[in-house]
Amino acid sequence: MARSRVTIRDVAAEAGVSHQTVSRVINGSERVHPDTRQRVQTAISLLGDRPNAIARSMAKGRTGTLACLTPNLTDYTFASIIEGAQKAAREHGFFLMSAAAPNEETFGAFVEQLVGGRRTEGLIVVNPYQDGRFSLLPPDIPVVFAGARPREEDATSSVALDDVAVARRETEHLLQKVHRRLAMVCGLPNEDCTQDRTAGFASALQAAGLLLNNMSVESGDWTAVSGYKAMMRLFGRGTLPTAVFAQNDQMAVGVLKAAAELGLTVPDDLSVISIDDIPLASYFSPSLT
Repeated sequence: MARSRVTIRDVAAEAGVSHQTVSRVINGSERVHPDTRQRVQTAISLLGDRPNAIARSMAKGRTGTLACLTPNLTDYTFASIIEGAQKAAREHGFFLMSAAAPNEETFGAFVEQLVGGRRTEGLIVVNPYQDGRFSLLPPDIPVVFAGARPREEDATSSVALDDVAVARRETEHLLQKVHRRLAMVCGLPNEDCTQDRTAGFASALQAAGLLLNNMSVESGDWTAVSGYKAMMRLFGRGTLPTAVFAQNDQMAVGVLKAAAELGLTVPDDLSVISIDDIPLASYFSPSLT
């Protein structure tokens, strides 16, 4: 009776080689003699239907696998991107694996393992400009950026929100409510979405005859804690705005908490608006616009 699952050690025994050699063949390593490679591929074919698919993929030089590298796997926006990518990959017959690369060093190690080991046919990179990770991408593999537009010197494909337009529309909403003392809590300054959302904010102000330099701008890092601290800094200066535009929902939650501790009522004393519309946004008290 054929076994339902064939292991690398089964293939190694059939081919008369070590399991390390089988692993190198599956991963496309060039450190395998052609005759040995052929024996391993033949063994895979002999051991059942499931290994046949592996053998066919190796013969074509394909893995049927894509990889998504993201700063973390817990952020709602990142997780949503991965979920959407996984669905699309499966619809096209690909498997998507994802990994968290919180820093440039970890990212580079993943790229070396995935691309150098020929384990993936393409990369999706979330937040490529968080640090220097964008410069570590090899030129010989398809890459798509998610959540960031390519910079002018970069021809990489991308899928991203129109952050300028979104921020402009949010600011216009506040201006239509007759707010003239606005504050903005920004994300990480080196990221394109932060710069684009700031540009959209400034564009709406300019159209209304107002200047960005006359508004309060505080830096955050996308977390609720940073939004809380930004609001406390605004209060500490003694010139509270009538409205706060947070560049994401998590920082807005921090702003709401700080406002509550300061005795400010939202929206009577302070209006708060943000970007993302995470599922919990409507359940906050008060809910986020």
